[in-house]
Amino acid sequence: FSPKTGVNPFHRRRANILSIIARMGVQTAVMSSNIIRAARPAQGTQALRQLSALAAPARGARTLMANKINANKAVLKMSNGQRYIVGRRESMRCYAAAATEVSSEVIQATGSDVRVRFAPSPTGNLHVGGARTALFNWLYARRTGGKFVMRVEDTDQARSTLESEQALIRDLKWLGLDWDEGPDKPGDCGPYRQSERSTIYKEYADKLVASGAAYPCFCTDEELAAMKAEQEAKKLPPKYAGKWATASAEEVQEMMDKGVPYVYRFRVPANELITIQDLVRGDVTWNTDTLGDFVLIRSNGFPVYNFCVAIDDATMGITHVLRAEEHLPNTLRQMLVYKALGFKIPQFGHMSLILAPDRSKLSKRHGASSVGDFKDEGYLAPAMVNYLSLLGWNDGTEQEIYTAEELCSIFSIERITKSAGVFDKVKLSWMNGQHLRALPVEEQVQMIGAHLEACGVLKAADSKVAAPMIALVMDSLELVVDAEKQVRPMLGYPLRETMASGKADKVLEDNFAEIVNAVLTDYESGELATAIAEDKLKGWFKAQGKAMGRKGKGLFMPLRIALTGRMQGPEVPAVMSMLATAEGEVAEEGLLVNLDARMAELKAWATEAGHI
Repeated sequence: FSPKTGVNPFHRRRANILSIIARMGVQTAVMSSNIIRAARPAQGTQALRQLSALAAPARGARTLMANKINANKAVLKMSNGQRYIVGRRESMRCYAAAATEVSSEVIQATGSDVRVRFAPSPTGNLHVGGARTALFNWLYARRTGGKFVMRVEDTDQARSTLESEQALIRDLKWLGLDWDEGPDKPGDCGPYRQSERSTIYKEYADKLVASGAAYPCFCTDEELAAMKAEQEAKKLPPKYAGKWATASAEEVQEMMDKGVPYVYRFRVPANELITIQDLVRGDVTWNTDTLGDFVLIRSNGFPVYNFCVAIDDATMGITHVLRAEEHLPNTLRQMLVYKALGFKIPQFGHMSLILAPDRSKLSKRHGASSVGDFKDEGYLAPAMVNYLSLLGWNDGTEQEIYTAEELCSIFSIERITKSAGVFDKVKLSWMNGQHLRALPVEEQVQMIGAHLEACGVLKAADSKVAAPMIALVMDSLELVVDAEKQVRPMLGYPLRETMASGKADKVLEDNFAEIVNAVLTDYESGELATAIAEDKLKGWFKAQGKAMGRKGKGLFMPLRIALTGRMQGPEVPAVMSMLATAEGEVAEEGLLVNLDARMAELKAWATEAGHI
């Protein structure tokens, strides 16, 4: 509603707007001269754009912009200068062009002047979303030659623990993300734990009070609850409406003299438009009338998150704030603190969330969701870095496999996408396999050998059979832990299970007895063992094929079954050579079936089946 023109922008299109609201699934809607209130929220940005087109003022204004602020709000900018705030669970209001546009100096930093930060709360494990945020900041710092700052936001006394902080640092270091300043790397802008910065916050809170931008509030919890209930009954947005915003100095001093607990509240200016040029989402605008006076410091002396963050980023010289989109609603409060204290504004970039395959927010119920979980499952740090880098960013090519060094050389904020990244564990596992096979052979053997020792397959990680054993399964591995599942069957001899399964019936029908007798004859003569020991089994295969007039699958499948007891697996000569080397090297008793035991089992089965 524009008080200047007296034009009701909804008057002529009331029926159409109510129709659109109904199609959005809203059960009831009440319309007044300048407000539409809905009992249920409109769904999705498309619905917001549809509504904005119908809400355009009758004098020909059109929608120039429909920027989503968060899951619950969007701002619509009209060609006549008016703006609409559209929100779930609240009104749709038209703010006249007379609202004050407020601007502040934005930091323009490049090269070594860039300062970015990762500021986790030590209240749990490092989620992959947090790891992606840390990675993008780290990549940008390394790409520009700037600084990457690690800051611990531990003002939540009830949930923050030193153990969680240590776990976060451990997981970040495992990923290979190093920082230039942080709790363990002191710099000029410390301390780097919020719990150690209380005097800094109090200093700036006092400055805000002295300038009139903040004030002490002595309202009790009961009084605040009554205010909220009254506003909800009147269908008004929740805002502070107590007396202390306009109290006299004498009234304030009287309460302080009595020792009444109080908080510091920020005095939100009326009807100002605050805009950021988001590096990912474009211009995002808020009207301050959507926000009530908010708390800066609690009655226990601990600062509130949005106040801490603004003070920390400003005093630490942070030039770019790259974080998840769930922090976008916090930006208005932080911007107001920046402006009230005369701080320069960092550049903001809000990245889309990481979703589960069902498009919900990724969480524990979808399986592993923390960096530590994936580490424990056997994923490699380079693969995690590679995969996380592609959740919301790309370099415009079809390339998928990158090293950290390559990413540092090509990363740019301009290529961060607005669309949410969907976490695909199948894709991550495939990518892990690519990185695993790209490692030097020595590293592969050391890593997988250690796992085979830990799970009881090998007596020692550096066993002489480790390298040939690992080489046989390397091409099919995605995770290190997959090696055990593939090695164990190779060491066994499941001949009877294979024959009983019915899968080998065609082999049996193709005169399998001929193959069995040839194998047993050459075993008993020592010729088979010699061929294996001298790595001449391929030549022995050819000789058998020539003698029996067999070739291709008619030769190699029956020989595979006779020697390995299986119908699939790596090349038989390599398997038999590995088995010969494995004698005395396998830890678990009975796991390895050597050549003598295999031939005894083959002969026993053939005798029972009437083949010999």
